[in-house]
Amino acid sequence: MAGGQQSVLFVCLGNICRSPIAEAIFRKLATDQGIINKWKIDSAATSTYEIGNPADQRGQRCLMKHGITTNHIARQVTKNDFLTFDYMLCMDESNLRDLKRMAEKVKNYKSEIKLLGSFDPQNHLYIQDPYYGNDADFEDVYQQCLRCCTAFLESST
Repeated sequence: MAGGQQSVLFVCLGNICRSPIAEAIFRKLATDQGIINKWKIDSAATSTYEIGNPADQRGQRCLMKHGITTNHIARQVTKNDFLTFDYMLCMDESNLRDLKRMAEKVKNYKSEIKLLGSFDPQNHLYIQDPYYGNDADFEDVYQQCLRCCTAFLESST
């Protein structure tokens, strides 16, 4: 994909905790490396639970602590996403199953559907949902997303 724009969609269940954190981290990494214009970056949900809601306040606080902000509003994955995004990186096995099931209904989809954790140098395959957890759980998600997004960006440029 050298020269052209690449695209990545981060996906979790509700699109208010894990995927907006991953999206915000990846956007910051690409910005810091001066390649933001080479990327289309977004995040979405497999479910309809949180559509229209902003990112979880705890996740936003965690990001701000690391100098990152997000104004993402939750949305659900669409059929068009499978046709337009090069990569769909999701957080756990249930997201992966849901995405693959949705992809089967889309003719000639082009997205490569993978676990974001498959890029983790520490080999933590799943990024656990911090929704019912505390600030420490959000920090864990942040650190894992940071490792994974850094490795993904290196592998794709």
